[in-house]
Amino acid sequence: MSWARIMAPLSGGAGDAEAIAAAAALAEPFGAELAGVYTPADVADVMPWMGEGFLGGVQTTALESLKEAAMAGEVNAKKAMGACAYAKKSFVALQTPVWAGLSAESRLSDVVVFGDDPARGRGPLAEAFQQMLADEQRPIMVARPGLKVGSAVAVAWDGGKEASRAARLAVPLLEKASKVVILSAPKATARSFDPNRLQAYYAARGIKADVDILPDAGDAAPLLLYAAKKAGADVLVAGAFGHPRLQEFIFGGTTRSLLNADEPSLFLSH
Repeated sequence: MSWARIMAPLSGGAGDAEAIAAAAALAEPFGAELAGVYTPADVADVMPWMGEGFLGGVQTTALESLKEAAMAGEVNAKKAMGACAYAKKSFVALQTPVWAGLSAESRLSDVVVFGDDPARGRGPLAEAFQQMLADEQRPIMVARPGLKVGSAVAVAWDGGKEASRAARLAVPLLEKASKVVILSAPKATARSFDPNRLQAYYAARGIKADVDILPDAGDAAPLLLYAAKKAGADVLVAGAFGHPRLQEFIFGGTTRSLLNADEPSLFLSH
């Protein structure tokens, strides 16, 4: 099992260079293609709000400004891709309808890479992050500084559907890890599960994993973050939005707490 295509949505802004560098770091050990996908604001999303007279003066000016910004962003995104030394790369500039194009690109990618700002709900790619993770249910890497393949990886597992899916999809990453630790917090959930089952699943695939049972109750996020740091993990694998997504965005939840943390990098799947 391996990864062949790593996708990085790009905004044409300052964060593109970091996202591209992280995606290249993820792609290189697998010899995978790095696909930079420029994702501009979609003119089609704005037009319905302009009403029947949208071809009049102010509306037309706003529309032209949006088109010019998209063109300038594409130039910047392409320049950022050109500055990346990784050889096996491609660049795609999405056109209207942008969201349909982004979905199509992600469905043929193994992992989608975002930086911190979109994951925290900031910047032009915040909506794209939500679409990829929650709607398209693609594996997401939230890349924090220092992301690399081959270091220690922690896997948060509670036996649930989302956590189990993330644990399975992360296998290529775990196969290259120097150490794998399964983090289990049985007192932080009402679900009954046995972390040794996941350990056996990995063992059958040639992955040696330790199990760390977290003894405390309460919010799982700080327990997982502390345990991941203690294990020296550069990446934490976790399920995302195990509760209704609207509820998690309004009230927080474990996923939101992990996204708001400064480290480690996160491999997420819904």
